Amino acid sequence: MPRITKEKKARNRQNIVEAAGRMFRAQGIDAVGIADLMKEAGLTHGGFYNHFASKDDLAAEVCNASFAASLGVLRQAVEEGDVPAGPPLRRVVEDYLSAEHRDAPDGGCPSASLVIDAGRHTEAVQRSYAAGVEGYLAGFAGEFAREAGEGEDGEVTPEEARERGVLLLSRMVGAMVLARAVRHVEPELSDEILRTCRAHALD
Repeated sequence: MPRITKEKKARNRQNIVEAAGRMFRAQGIDAVGIADLMKEAGLTHGGFYNHFASKDDLAAEVCNASFAASLGVLRQAVEEGDVPAGPPLRRVVEDYLSAEHRDAPDGGCPSASLVIDAGRHTEAVQRSYAAGVEGYLAGFAGEFAREAGEGEDGEVTPEEARERGVLLLSRMVGAMVLARAVRHVEPELSDEILRTCRAHALD
């Protein structure tokens, strides 16, 4: 049989990561079997171990890739600065705490969709998740510091900016987890959680 090219192998690996990202976020890491995962990726079951030593190794890479995409959205908002739709952090909050994000758990930010799974898996997965959290905190703190420096209240210390970042991320993730948990049985409550936290996340 002809040998697979490096380019094809890289594409196959990326297909696995993307399929796992959707399935892990929607169903949870433990609920996804390798056979179903590889089928979703359009590959054979046996090919999995040509790319990853274990499902936890894949989960760590999925966590890295998913956070990288989400942090890219944050960086873009910060680079765009203040626009008619609002300052960067306001736009990030509105997008994160939207019904669209809530209703698409297979494609949303891993901060909420993998929050329980991360704590149940290996240190590699937890380190990947922690790195993503730190990425958010750094981005939030930097933007809080910028906003304070340009506002009437004056500058904030790095410690104060980080505290605000921790509070904001905790509010966002907690609200999304709660809203998803009740959306099918109490949709009005789910909407209320999102609406309230959108209004007050930056208080």
